[in-house]
Amino acid sequence: MPKTTNPVTQKSGLSINLILTLIVVVMAVVVIGGVLWINRDGNGSSLSGAVPAETLNKPDSSTLSQSPDGKVTVTEFLDYQCPACEQYYRGITKQVEQEYAGRINFVVRNFPLDMHPLARQAASAAEAAGMQGKFKEMYHALYDNYQAWAIAPDGQNVSSDSQKAAVLIDQYAQQIGLDVNRLHQDMASPQIKAKLDRDLADGEAARVNSTPTLFINGKQFQAPSGDGVTYQQVADKFRAEIDQALAR
Repeated sequence: MPKTTNPVTQKSGLSINLILTLIVVVMAVVVIGGVLWINRDGNGSSLSGAVPAETLNKPDSSTLSQSPDGKVTVTEFLDYQCPACEQYYRGITKQVEQEYAGRINFVVRNFPLDMHPLARQAASAAEAAGMQGKFKEMYHALYDNYQAWAIAPDGQNVSSDSQKAAVLIDQYAQQIGLDVNRLHQDMASPQIKAKLDRDLADGEAARVNSTPTLFINGKQFQAPSGDGVTYQQVADKFRAEIDQALAR
């Protein structure tokens, strides 16, 4: 029988050593390129670095507190119907807002999640109240009355009753001195829709995928995790990082 010829070892072809060398080079390029891709976000910046200020804070972003020197900016991406956001509000952010009033910029960005059917309605109400100079008041009204409008009658699940929420939002608006008819018009306006859409887009650019997500001077706050971690421990770490930023 004729001897089988191995095409790899034919003199007219590439040598085994050369082919193996080429394979190694190609694999190295692929691996290095993959590492660089994983460690870069969509804007080409390092994931380990701070998110650009212009992504987290727009000129018309709503605020709870403003500092004359602007040294420290806290940005929260939140969902008004998110149970975790409400718990953070009661256990952390409400106190931080009060304690650091005038010392930090506290910026609120909207990130309503699809799983919360009333989140966008509430965000629209807060931003529309802001058009009458009452953002902070509506923000507090929504969280202080969270159980009334955001939770279903069973006390366990989030509500989908938009009509009930609308009635309650009108009550909050009256209590804080808003023009209710104007509130309705602004909630349905293209301006508010565009603002919420921009907040969502900026959140996605900042790699926000859950709420609440907090940033201190562009660096995402990482809450302590593990069994038995309390909101007090989270609050203490959050304050410590704010204090460090203020001391720099």
